[in-house]
Amino acid sequence: MAAMPNVRDNTALYRFELDAGGAIAFVNYKIDGRTIALLHTETPVALRGRGIASRLVHDVLEDVRARGLKMVPRCAFVRAYLAKHPEFHDLVA
Repeated sequence: MAAMPNVRDNTALYRFELDAGGAIAFVNYKIDGRTIALLHTETPVALRGRGIASRLVHDVLEDVRARGLKMVPRCAFVRAYLAKHPEFHDLVA
């Protein structure tokens, strides 16, 4: 997978963003105290199937860990990612 810029937290829109191929993939979230709910993952149609959403979710989960937050996976894609990556199960609230 080609190197991509880091994920950024767009606090104004309550989403994590990743620039990819001239478009933006994102994960919407809601924070309540020390818990973050990951609500929806969106990758532009033209960029799907390239691992961009997986890279995005991985980096989001690393950020959640670095902040010392717990996470509620409301998004089906995030739940599917967690099923394949038990190293992040400790983050689930």
